[in-house]
Amino acid sequence: MENFRFKGNKLLWNNYSLDTIAKKNKTPFYLYSYNQLKTNVSNFKKTFNKTNPLICFSLKSNSNQKIIKEYAELGIGADVVSIGELKLALKSNIKPNKIVFSGVGKTIEELRYAISKKIFLINCESFSEVKLINSLSKKMKLKTKIGLRLNPNINAKTHSKISTGNDKDKFGLSKLEFKKVIMNFKNSDFIEISALTIHIGSQIKEVFPFNNCLNFLNKTIADLKKANIKIKYVDLGGGMSIPYDFKETKFPLKKYASNVYNFKKKNNVKIIFEPGRFLSGNVGIIISKIIYIKEGAKKKFIVTDAAMNDLIRTALYDANHTILPINRRKEIKSRIEFVGPICESSDKFGEYKKFSRLEESDYICITNTGAYGRSLSSNYNMRPLIAELLIKNNKILIIRKRQNINQIS
Repeated sequence: MENFRFKGNKLLWNNYSLDTIAKKNKTPFYLYSYNQLKTNVSNFKKTFNKTNPLICFSLKSNSNQKIIKEYAELGIGADVVSIGELKLALKSNIKPNKIVFSGVGKTIEELRYAISKKIFLINCESFSEVKLINSLSKKMKLKTKIGLRLNPNINAKTHSKISTGNDKDKFGLSKLEFKKVIMNFKNSDFIEISALTIHIGSQIKEVFPFNNCLNFLNKTIADLKKANIKIKYVDLGGGMSIPYDFKETKFPLKKYASNVYNFKKKNNVKIIFEPGRFLSGNVGIIISKIIYIKEGAKKKFIVTDAAMNDLIRTALYDANHTILPINRRKEIKSRIEFVGPICESSDKFGEYKKFSRLEESDYICITNTGAYGRSLSSNYNMRPLIAELLIKNNKILIIRKRQNINQIS
């Protein structure tokens, strides 16, 4: 929760008046800050300066081409999970040697395309996938670098729906499959086992789960050395948390960076990161208008023009996004709940026991929606996808137009 402040009763974000922007654009819409984007990249690079990792932005967190191009211009690569994201990364000027392809279910078409583009790394999650890549590479007369994603059975202490490192999760190779891959493909002429990959979940608030990963990797690398297998890269994924309200503390990135640097020195490997939310979460917000204020039996319902099809995280993950009034009035104690117009009880954004007094047609700001916001949007209830705007160099740029209803009907 950064760069929000009130000047008088007007809410400013990154020193821009949201009231002014709201009045000039049809709500709801996403609004991004280039300054925040640039600051996030700079801070990440500075914190991991000694480690000098390859940083691959996770496109699933934000798939706007303009946003991805801004990351590319700052030297960031891409983590992709589909042929569509791979093509988007290339179209956004990210070089193939900075692209990592992850995911448990890559198709033959996707793998053939990735191999042909000679991307930096394909992270594999099953024996069958490695076998297929070997076969395709042989037919295409190419040698493909792969990473082996491990399932370390580590509890990330996060929401069950964004946990990916337990042995009950679908992600990563089990110990049995990992050994099978090593035995069958360590001397392949068509694939190079270049990396070990690990990613245990998202919105992880403490360092100790990551430390457990590093310890697991230390042992794995040592075992591989005994088998005369040299690993060049370790892909540590992402998953570091961001604060979604003013009470939450920031993830201790410097402490993690120190541990990663020591790990790198010990094992003599190059580090790869795949941050998504950590780079883009606080880069975006949603501006919405209040349609109705409805008196319920036990609380007031603040009905907004934004809905769960625009931002599904609350319904999907029980996620919290702090809501702020764009024009502040005297705070009153009254139980209210912000809800959308969609015909689902889960179409809601947050409940408060006290809030600034609100009126119909007021604007509100739903904070920290730059990650898994617009990229998870849908046309549910035949609602058009909302516009995306970017604040850059004192200009408001429309970087994706609001969808026309005729495009979906």
